[in-house]
Amino acid sequence: MQIELTGKTAIVTGSTAGIGFAIAKGLADSGASVVVNGRQQAAVDEALERLRRQVAGADVRGVAADLGTAEGCDALLAAEPTADILVNNVGIFGPQDFFETPDDEWQRFFDVNVMSGVRLSRAYAGGMVERGWGRILFLSSESALNIPDDMIHYGVTKTAYLSLSRGLAKRLAGTGVTVNAVLPGPTLSEGVQAMLAEQQKESGKSMEETAREFVMAQRPSSVIQRAATVEEVANMVVYAASPQASATSGAALRVDGGVVDTIA
Repeated sequence: MQIELTGKTAIVTGSTAGIGFAIAKGLADSGASVVVNGRQQAAVDEALERLRRQVAGADVRGVAADLGTAEGCDALLAAEPTADILVNNVGIFGPQDFFETPDDEWQRFFDVNVMSGVRLSRAYAGGMVERGWGRILFLSSESALNIPDDMIHYGVTKTAYLSLSRGLAKRLAGTGVTVNAVLPGPTLSEGVQAMLAEQQKESGKSMEETAREFVMAQRPSSVIQRAATVEEVANMVVYAASPQASATSGAALRVDGGVVDTIA
């Protein structure tokens, strides 16, 4: 299957590193004009340089904006008023006990992980409908279904994305605009590597083996019995953003390595 996205503009939020960067690279590889986003201009510039090195002839540009705020979303919209593909990837995570998570932390997670997607989807969907084609994707998580007891606030935001994507898909029924959620499982991103760095150093094992042991300890239902790569997650997103995925909408697309123990 040859995915061809030449002539399409794709915005990938939170794409200076990790899964977001891999998605941006995958879309650029497929010919899309890709807008990279991060909070800091230096990180955006560095990501653009990496993309240009890794993808010959990449058509990429960037916007530095904090999408956890309405002002940040407005800044992105001012710089990039239209999009054919919107990947709502930006998100934050971190363990914190329920009884020690204050209101302002709940609000911060909700603003970044949910409201960024609400605001941007609301802003870009209209143009997609007018043109009769578009793709809106929300990066949820297996934690939306397997709510982690050590970061309930995070799990709640990822469950919200499942409701948002399904509801918006129904709202845009018959328009040529598809809306889907993608649910990664444990993924060996830079953030996870940083989290496992001390454990890896103490064991003397490779990062891949350390991540595999972490997965089997924390997500023993994993079928692949390892962490996914960021590229494996990006592959699902690129497919869902493609013309070939025109009959896929309102779906929760799992790239969780089989962690979620259900046949549905």
